[in-house]
Amino acid sequence: MLATSCVERINIELDSSYERLVVDGAITTDTIAQTVRLLKTTSYFYDQAAPPVTGADLKISDGESVYSLHEDSPGVYRTDPSVFGVAGKTYSLSIRLAEPVGGYTEYTAESTLYPVANLDSIAMTFHSDWSENGIWEVKCWVQDPPTKDFYRFLVSKNGRMLSDTLDEWFVTDDRFFNGNYVYGAPIAYLQGDKLDEILKAGDLITVEMNSIGQKYESFIIEAQAEIRGSNPLFSGPPANVRGNLSNGAIGFFAAYSVSRASAVVTDTL
Repeated sequence: MLATSCVERINIELDSSYERLVVDGAITTDTIAQTVRLLKTTSYFYDQAAPPVTGADLKISDGESVYSLHEDSPGVYRTDPSVFGVAGKTYSLSIRLAEPVGGYTEYTAESTLYPVANLDSIAMTFHSDWSENGIWEVKCWVQDPPTKDFYRFLVSKNGRMLSDTLDEWFVTDDRFFNGNYVYGAPIAYLQGDKLDEILKAGDLITVEMNSIGQKYESFIIEAQAEIRGSNPLFSGPPANVRGNLSNGAIGFFAAYSVSRASAVVTDTL
C-alpha cells in the first residue's frame, strides 16, 4: 500500500496598515538634554529600520516654562542640556509635524513627575547553584513612602547600561511593602552565561530607581507582554498597547524622577 500526500502553497496577502506616529520620549529629574524620538510605523514585511520623522517642532511645558527641542539627528529631538524635571509638576509634550502622519500634524501627551525615595544601598549576591554558570542577584535597600508608588529599576555595569531594552526593565508597584523599609529586595538577576553580565572583582554596579506612575508602568507591562508573547490557551484576546499620545499615535511620553546607588564587586565566588 502506498501513502501519498500533497502540499498546496497558499499565499496570504496582508494589507498594509495606515501609517502611525511612534513617540518615545521622557523628561527626568536628571539635568541632561531631555530626548524625544519620532518614527513612523511600517508594514509587516518592511525589512529596514522604521523611518524617522524629521522637521518637526517639539516643545515640553510645565505650565510655566516652555522648553524647545532641536533635531539633533534624524528623528531625535533634544532640549538644552541644562533642562531638568521637578517632582510634583505635570509636563505636556506638543508635537507639530512638517507633514501629516496618520492624517494628523499635531499630537500631544501629558505626564506627571512623581517624587522618588533615595536608594540607601545595593548589594550583589552570587548563587552558583541557580544555573550552570551561576546567577548574580542584585538587591536594594530603601525606605518606601506611604503613598502608592510605581517603580522601574535599571542596572549598569562600569557605566554601561545592562537594562538597555524595554523587555529587560524590571517594574513593580509597592503593594507588598508600602510605607515600610525594604531590606534587600531583589530587583535584577545577572546571568553567568552572558558575557556582558559576568561580574569581576572591581566592577562598579549602579542601580537606577525611577518613580514612573501607574500609566507608564501599565504601558511597560503591556509592551513587555507583546514582546515576550503569551500562552494562547490562557491569555486574553490581543489588544493594542495603551500609550498617552493623542490622535492615535503609538508610544509614551514619560516624566519620572531618578535615584541611584552603586556598589563595587569585591568577590566573584
